[in-house]
Parts: sequence; structure tokens; C-alpha cells
Amino acid sequence: MSYRTLLRDHRGVLGIAFLAMFSSSLGQSFFLGLFQVPIAERLGLTAGQFGTAYSLVTLASGFAMLRLGPSIDWVAPRRFALAILLVLLAGILLLTLSSAWLVGLLGLGLVRLCGQGMMSHLGNTLAGREFTDLRGRALGLAGLGLMVGETLLPPLVAALLVWLGWRELWWSLAAGIALAWLMMLGRAPWPAAPRSRPDRQASREGPRPFREARFWRLLPLLMTLPIALTGLFIYQAHLTAAMGSSLALYSVALTGMGLAKLPGALLGGHWVDRLGPVRLARLYLLPFALALVLAITLGGHLAVWALMMGGGLAMGAQEAIATSLLVRLWGAEHLGRVRATLSAVMVFSTGIAPAVLGVALDLGASFTLVLAGMLGLLVGSWWLAQGVLASPEARGVTP
Repeated sequence: MSYRTLLRDHRGVLGIAFLAMFSSSLGQSFFLGLFQVPIAERLGLTAGQFGTAYSLVTLASGFAMLRLGPSIDWVAPRRFALAILLVLLAGILLLTLSSAWLVGLLGLGLVRLCGQGMMSHLGNTLAGREFTDLRGRALGLAGLGLMVGETLLPPLVAALLVWLGWRELWWSLAAGIALAWLMMLGRAPWPAAPRSRPDRQASREGPRPFREARFWRLLPLLMTLPIALTGLFIYQAHLTAAMGSSLALYSVALTGMGLAKLPGALLGGHWVDRLGPVRLARLYLLPFALALVLAITLGGHLAVWALMMGGGLAMGAQEAIATSLLVRLWGAEHLGRVRATLSAVMVFSTGIAPAVLGVALDLGASFTLVLAGMLGLLVGSWWLAQGVLASPEARGVTP
């Protein structure tokens, strides 16, 4: 079945997943970073204090994901979406209306939790659970929602700030997204809750990824790319200086990265359906690995372009591969719990990674050595995951 046929026959569920992924943009770092200065000034925080507070609320949202994320396995998706939408809007109001730093940071935490966390969790879980043979394509189409946000919102914000203040801009975007959700809540064919809420005994008998060795062996493979790209985003000045490039070229290459995610998502979803998630899991990091090799050995403008394009291709394909693997290993009925666990660990790791890289740079490590460390992490995580990828469960074979 082609993407066109999939959209024709399942546009309702795909529209919900797409809108959820687009709505998650309001809680993503790329969007919040556009307002770092006015938010910090309104809350009376220095840049360093804001960065520390941002890391703390991000870590807190990761812990909350562990608690709240599994509920999508038994709460009706329509009710789940309405709840996180209301909390997201409440967080935006607290963030934009309060000048008290504690209340403002509470709002920031709710925006991070319900934006980056729960909205993306809703979109990916819905696309991964409601489709079987077409799961990869469905996840690829859902992921386009975030890519559209990454591509369109920064220039849109820059244009609208000419006429609007930053708070009025936030309210306008929130109102637009709320209106889109009201239409979706009223008209879309929402799926029913997959199962009833488990009792305590059933909850203890369900999957507990933190207690399974295969989860820990697979985890580094799925975390390597987000950790590495977070480091490249945060330390872009060090990257361009070490490569002999410029921040202006980096900005253009970052746009290229967003565009590269599109074929990564669509081709990745197509190949997941045709070849299976196991084969793709063994191959999808190859573009980024080659980019790291080019950056370490050649440097220059080519290195920056290679890192951004290779990272974009791999990142575009990752969600379809990761979610399909989780379904293979733990089943669609428990996808909410396992995805929430993975998302929480992702939040923790990407929150800690900038600090670790910052310490390494402060101790005198060159950025080329940092890139070599990323390559070593990638190769090591790939090797560690091979046993899990070769298991009968991952290959879809009943042992």
C-alpha cells in the first residue's frame, strides 16, 4: 500500500498523530530556545540560571513521563489528548503571565512535559499501535508533524515578532493549535481505549523494561543519535571553530538537516514495512557514522554539512524503527509503558549530555576528540544491540 492509499483510508488517525507531533513543537528545545532571552528576563534569571532551571525541569518531566506515560495503554486516546492539551495550555499561561520565577518555571515544566513529552508520546504511540503491516509508513507520516514544526515555526516566529510581542505570539500560536484540536476532538474517528486499566497484580505482571537486560542492551543504540545531536546543537560554536567553518554556514546546514529528515522519515517508514525493523536498526545509523568519519578526517565546511545531513537522515528514520522494535519485543498492548520508559531515559540522557561534553571541553579535549568519542559510542552501542536484534522475538519468530 502506498502513502497515498494510506492517507486516503486512514487519514483520521494519521491526522491525530500528525497534529500531536506538530503540537509537541511548543515544548521542544528548538522552539523554546527562540524565547530564552525574554523568558529569562521576565523571570529575573541570568542565562546560566535559566540553563540550570531548564535542565532541572526537563529532568523532572522525564520522571513524570515514567508515571504518566503508561496511562495511554488504558485511557481512551481522545480523553488523553484533551487532558494533555488543557495542561499544555495551562503551562503556557503560567509561563507567559507570571513574573514570579517559581510559577514561571512550573509553567515551563508543564510545557516541556506536555509538549515535548506527552504530545509526541501520543502521536508515536497511536501510530505505532493502530497499524500493523503499515506501522512503519504510519510512523513516518506522523513524524512529519514535528518536521513541519521544525521547518516552519522558526521563520514564522521571526516574521511575527515584527508585529507581536513574544507573549502575544505564544498566545496566538496556542490559540491556533487549540482550535485545530477542537476540530479534531469533535470530528476525527478516535480509536477506543485498547484495554481496561490493569489492577495492581496485572500491573506487576506487565513488562518492566528497567528490569530486562535486553532493554539496557538496546537502549544505547537508540540514545546515541539524540545524545550526539544535542551535543552538536549546544556546542555549535566549538564545532564550527574546530572544523574551520562558520556559524553562518552551520545555520544553513541546520535547515538542510530539517529537510533531510523528510526523506529519512518517508523512506525509513517504507523500508521498515518491507525489510522489517531489525535490518533497519542495523543500518540506519550508517549515514551519521560516515559523517563522523568525514568530520574527523577532513574537517571544513564539508564536515558540518555531512554531520547535519547524515544526522537528519538517521533521525528522520529513527522513530519508525524504534517504535516498531518496541512492538516486536514487548507487544502493542504495552507500547505506552515501554515508550514512556524509553522517552524518559532519552530526556535524562539528553539533559545530562551537554554537561558531560562541557566538562570534557573544559578539561582541554579537542572537539575532534569529542567527535571521535561519539563515533566510538555509536560503534559500541551497535555492537551491544546485536544480541537483542538477533533474538527470535526481534525477528518476529516464535521461539
